[in-house]
Amino acid sequence: MPQEEQEAAWGHPTRGEPRYQAAIAVILAVGLYVTLPTQLTVGPKWMLPALEGLLLFPVWISSPYRKATEARWERFVAIALIAVINIVNVASLVQLVHLLVSGHKESGHTLILSAMQIWITNLLVFGLWYWELDRGGPAERTSEHHREPDFLFPQMATPSCTKPGWTPSFLDYLYVSFTNASAFSPTDTMPLTEWAKMLMMIQALASLVTIALVAARAVNILG
Repeated sequence: MPQEEQEAAWGHPTRGEPRYQAAIAVILAVGLYVTLPTQLTVGPKWMLPALEGLLLFPVWISSPYRKATEARWERFVAIALIAVINIVNVASLVQLVHLLVSGHKESGHTLILSAMQIWITNLLVFGLWYWELDRGGPAERTSEHHREPDFLFPQMATPSCTKPGWTPSFLDYLYVSFTNASAFSPTDTMPLTEWAKMLMMIQALASLVTIALVAARAVNILG
């Protein structure tokens, strides 16, 4: 195959990216949130699903694929979807820290389960952020005018090891989020820009706090 096809991961325009994988992640994150104890939620539990549904449904109907012709409002809604989930998840984490530190009477097992829900939501949210922001977003990545990569995937450095025209999908960004949340550092995919490094640092910090609290509570229960 010609070399330019192998470099399509970031050197040439690609086909549109489907929304369904990211939409599933949003639905999972909302589902995890509404099953948290009431003490860890912000406002009525129905509020987040209703808001996310109002934001997600119009863009899903108007454009199932993220393409270079995407309207500006679609991009705004996509960012708002992620930001809302991120904000409520941070609020839940802060409240969880307060409950654990203050010695709240809530069942230790319940708090540990809640912490794991918050941790999983955290990795889903940051996977969405990485997918939405890398090289200007999914829509811009399909055009020939996209920016240089913010993340260096192994396939970009060694295009001969993957199929011609490879480009990262949402699952690739979700994997980056998972490894960063569990290892507290990049693994096979390196952040190249300042914003990417800052996001990964914030995610690793949130993950570290959550896991440390879970471990401390588990030791307390076992002890």
